Amino acid sequence: MKQIVTNQTVKIPKGLTVTAKGRLVTVKGPRGTLKRSFKHLALDIRMINSRTLKVEKWFGTKKELAAVRTVCSHIENMLKGVTKGYQYKMRAVYAHFPINCTTSEGDTVIEIRNFLGEKYIRRVKMAPGVTVKNSQKQKDELIIEGNSLEDVSRSAALIQQSTTVKNKDIQKEINHNHASIETLQWQTISNSIKRKAIDDICERPAKIIH
Repeated sequence: MKQIVTNQTVKIPKGLTVTAKGRLVTVKGPRGTLKRSFKHLALDIRMINSRTLKVEKWFGTKKELAAVRTVCSHIENMLKGVTKGYQYKMRAVYAHFPINCTTSEGDTVIEIRNFLGEKYIRRVKMAPGVTVKNSQKQKDELIIEGNSLEDVSRSAALIQQSTTVKNKDIQKEINHNHASIETLQWQTISNSIKRKAIDDICERPAKIIH
């Protein structure tokens, strides 16, 4: 049974400008501009006024109606991205060969050296608009920042995938660079909670804490 119409609205905070034309949503804020196309979905996306965006679906199936909330969530993530931004933290964990991470090309490329004692240099390029830096407070910690949640998380995943241990028993391989803790920039996390999370992840490699 199809529902006649389903719609949801997204409130636009002050100081941000949002436009929707042909299912292409553009968000402008203090940190920059983000664009995202939803043309693969048969939805109506339009601005009711300067502070409200409406997503609407007519005669949709259950799966199609679920896309309405999904689109709203993506737009809300864009709004947060251009105001507060996103930040991922990654930790290099090793037992014998110290992993050396350096950045280049304006903090848009990370070079991973001495992984498992290899001479091969792993180079990972960040997604557009994403930067990676070595933490000044924590040893062997990387900080990936950007406005787009998808681009920041994908860049962190590329770093993790570049150090995948192959042809070995991964249960015995502790020398593995992995995502240790994910922190969103607008969240308030005390040092004690963050410290506990990092210590916990070091005991369980390849575990991602949300």
